[in-house]
Amino acid sequence: MIRVVLADDQTLVRAGFRSILDDEDDMEVVGEAANGVEAVRLARELRPDVVLMDIRMPEKDGLEATGEIVGDQRLEGVRVVILTTFDVDDHVYGALRAGASGFLVKDTEPMELLHAVRVAARGDALIAPTVTRRLIAEFAGRVKRPEPDTRLNSLTQREREVMGLVGAGLTNDEIAQRLVLSPATAKTHVSRVMTKLGVRDRAQLVVLAYESGMITPGWLG
Repeated sequence: MIRVVLADDQTLVRAGFRSILDDEDDMEVVGEAANGVEAVRLARELRPDVVLMDIRMPEKDGLEATGEIVGDQRLEGVRVVILTTFDVDDHVYGALRAGASGFLVKDTEPMELLHAVRVAARGDALIAPTVTRRLIAEFAGRVKRPEPDTRLNSLTQREREVMGLVGAGLTNDEIAQRLVLSPATAKTHVSRVMTKLGVRDRAQLVVLAYESGMITPGWLG
């Protein structure tokens, strides 16, 4: 059973998401929060698998709440998926940097919401494919001088190629096709890169690819 906490200051939004999630046999909404303070408290008390976190809330916004949850070692297994009204939001890139496993636009289709929760619960990252490249390119492009990251020195050439393709938003299957590998081998490369760099998940790998200067927004073509 995937246990979910909903954090949004709009009661109707929470009710809508709850009705969708509770209809599934493998999901259960175990708590609701109307602000970031409550979201952090519930995450610590209930240890859910996933927190669906609104980016803009009173008392403590979703960005700060995400940082607190991800930074708490006791909550290592709790994944945060950001909910935003707009498909490109100034705060979303910050949320990914803070450790969110991905984000969804609030008017997403129910099936996409369910998919996102399942993906996040199993420890993978989810960034809506329709906006990933636009979002990352826009905000990572504001980093004028990427800081060199010595962690990248530990990567092989193939691992650097894989990291660059992850940063471009490709899935493991797409990476396998591009590099003429089996999907299992591509997945292994991605896992090794994340382990070597000490990043939480795929979303963090995307952020690091841009901030280290490994790839730039123009690289996407």
